[in-house]
Amino acid sequence: MLPERPQDGHKGTFGSVLIIGGSIGMSGAVCLSSVSALRSGSGLVTAAVPRSVQMTVAAYEPCVMTIGLDTDSNGQLASVSRKCIEELLAGKDAVAIGPGLGQSVEATELVSLVLEFCRVPLVLDADALNAAASGGLLAKRTKGSACVITPHPGEFARLTGFPITEDEDSRIALSAEFARAHELTVALKGPRTVVTNGARLFVNATGNSGMATAGSGDILTGIVASLLGQKMHAFEAAALAVNAHGRAGNFAAFELGQRGMIASDLLRTLPKAWEQMEAGQDVTRPGDAS
Repeated sequence: MLPERPQDGHKGTFGSVLIIGGSIGMSGAVCLSSVSALRSGSGLVTAAVPRSVQMTVAAYEPCVMTIGLDTDSNGQLASVSRKCIEELLAGKDAVAIGPGLGQSVEATELVSLVLEFCRVPLVLDADALNAAASGGLLAKRTKGSACVITPHPGEFARLTGFPITEDEDSRIALSAEFARAHELTVALKGPRTVVTNGARLFVNATGNSGMATAGSGDILTGIVASLLGQKMHAFEAAALAVNAHGRAGNFAAFELGQRGMIASDLLRTLPKAWEQMEAGQDVTRPGDAS
């Protein structure tokens, strides 16, 4: 079921989401995540990015608010203080970290602090997962608060230490074991994305190979964060997000063809996916999106 949208709601009703990421050369990732969160119903979305890319992110979509993080003389992320993290997290209903963040000592420190101080639902993706894998950072997370990770097979292999095969039963078993051990929800991306919290399972049937392109996962991150900010439970938010994400991909494939579509096309078709879901329609194949 989709989150309710009361007629007397306001921006605060629909959640304030913080998305942390971006770096020189990868500002697009956090742009895609931020806009997809807005396109999924969030009332307020703030992108926290290095100051060197803040203007780029702000110019991409004026509805996204931005906060600049300290950078060094080369424009790369500098160390972020605990006080800064506490200020960033204050008043937020959900947080996502990782899209375009880059891999550096400072980025790893940032991920570590967010895991330590975040008390609201959290999404880890992309470079946040790489940092967590290399630094064993998931142990720092406060248990009891909702957490969703959205790895592709390579990122999940780094987290688990095991190669991820295409065998669905193996993907399900590894995902469920990891989710139980770390008390979180896993959305293992790929054809038939697996979503599990260790006790419940959803295997997605929407989407197509045209979505296998840079930026598609960043859009999923924003959708998950948005739904968490709208007070959905972690498993339901992740399952609904991957299904809507795939539906948006199906609409894009129907209009543009799988070969020619790019990730940003999903920002335009995502509202169609929500409209379809609100109407209670079922769709599993690209051609059905018409």
